[in-house]
Amino acid sequence: MTSRSPAKARTIRADFDQDTAPDRQGLWRGLSFAVLRLSRHAAALSFASFAVFLAMNALEFFYFRHLSGGLASLDMRITGFTPDEGMEWLNALGRRGGEIIIVWHYLTFDLLFPALLSLTLASLILALGRRLSTFRAWPVEVQALFSLVLVLPYTIADYAQNLAVARLLSDFQSANPDSLAFASTLIVIKFALLAIPIFVVAAFALAAQRRR
Repeated sequence: MTSRSPAKARTIRADFDQDTAPDRQGLWRGLSFAVLRLSRHAAALSFASFAVFLAMNALEFFYFRHLSGGLASLDMRITGFTPDEGMEWLNALGRRGGEIIIVWHYLTFDLLFPALLSLTLASLILALGRRLSTFRAWPVEVQALFSLVLVLPYTIADYAQNLAVARLLSDFQSANPDSLAFASTLIVIKFALLAIPIFVVAAFALAAQRRR
């Protein structure tokens, strides 16, 4: 039977930490460079986001509002809605209208759009930010982290809101004042969080324009 002294165990653990730390650092640095590469595709991502946005709005105004008797979809209401307004929209759609919106909105375009818009905003933040000497002087890890921190909260909120509204559409019995108020709150939060990276993109664009 062999035994290992505490001193030797500490030495082995220290050697392990030294061996794995550079790997973790290298992984994060590699991820940072991958995020920074988004700036090369800012124009293409912007075009794709705009195309999907137009398609979603075309469905909203020319199809979904026809199904709901002219009522705006819940996730289009920037300031939220009351439980009575939410129930009015659900009742106007009926089960068939709800199923159509789930298929042609939440399982198609709006399944893609939050992620696509998030990538677009991150790419614009990086592309415009790197035109500024102060931003460009930051370590690449900080630049990548900055763009992700600005964008990811919106991404999470948008998908959470999609799930909340899709659940209401798929199961009308789940629609009650609490679930409707929760969905309304998520919609307001989504738009509030979306405004933050949009504001940063606008500020960076203005600052880059002034430096010319």
